[in-house]
Amino acid sequence: MNFYSIRHLTRFRYSTPISESIMETRMNPRSDSSQHCLSFTLSVSPRCRVFTYRDHLGNNVHHFDIPGEHNQLVIIAESVVEQQQLPYIPAQLSPDAWTALDSLIDTGDYWEMLLPSQFAVETPALVELANKMEVTRRDDPLMLLHELNRRLFEYFDYSPRSTRVDSPIDEAILSRQGVCQDFAHTMIALLRHARIPARYVSGYLYRGSDDNDRSTPDATHAWVEALVPDIGWVGFDPTNNLVAHHRHIRTAVGRDYADVPPTHGVFRGSTASELYVAVRVTGSAQPPALDRKLPIPEDWSVLVERAQQPPQPAPIRIDLQHMQQQQQQ
Repeated sequence: MNFYSIRHLTRFRYSTPISESIMETRMNPRSDSSQHCLSFTLSVSPRCRVFTYRDHLGNNVHHFDIPGEHNQLVIIAESVVEQQQLPYIPAQLSPDAWTALDSLIDTGDYWEMLLPSQFAVETPALVELANKMEVTRRDDPLMLLHELNRRLFEYFDYSPRSTRVDSPIDEAILSRQGVCQDFAHTMIALLRHARIPARYVSGYLYRGSDDNDRSTPDATHAWVEALVPDIGWVGFDPTNNLVAHHRHIRTAVGRDYADVPPTHGVFRGSTASELYVAVRVTGSAQPPALDRKLPIPEDWSVLVERAQQPPQPAPIRIDLQHMQQQQQQ
């Protein structure tokens, strides 16, 4: 059993004051059979009333409206999560696993995770990649998943800021570089091409002193879950060539990134915006005391203090009602 404390700081700064911010966040970790969110708080500056609901996929969504004039928005999410040891995932299944998967699909409601979605689409470049990697119904579903996870890890170079939050799938495929968001969208589209239900997972990845993940440790993370007969949803992380385990902390699942961005909103005004994100995940073998405020590392306190300092006016101006989102690394 493992316990994780997660702090997620998001700051939007505007070169001139804006008149309104409307925002949704998906930063509250999910609770299920292997993961339990013990506590969660969301702090917003300027102060406002925060509402919450659960969407049709069981994700926890917080939303708020700041109608007054302001020149920055700071969101701090803090959570404590308990992770159980996940069951062992074998290397392969029985020879009749494809038939078992089809029976599972026929009797279940998985159509959303089989059809193309906004970012996980079947383009000519995707089909060419599927042919190159022999993404067909061969061997058994689990063998194909393990192989594809490894081959995408080898195919792509991990390169922060090489794509944008709204980059189409072909941009990463053709350049052979991207971030976890691109790796996940490509794998999802390839799996749906082979008629394997696949979904996008947004969350965090804890990195210990002995872990050698190539994804950025101070950012949100994304990976893939695929439906496997006799096992259920199994997570695969092609960015790091991992089967998702206790270090993967799930906040939301969806068809692709468009369903589960950590922040999604608009502001009203005539200005330029600047986004800053910091993530800190710490682990422990014992549960932290939840009846008192979690200790905050000194360097994190400095980050929060700097984030809340008022921005300096900038000469750049653009007229828009701007979407506010953060890419997953």
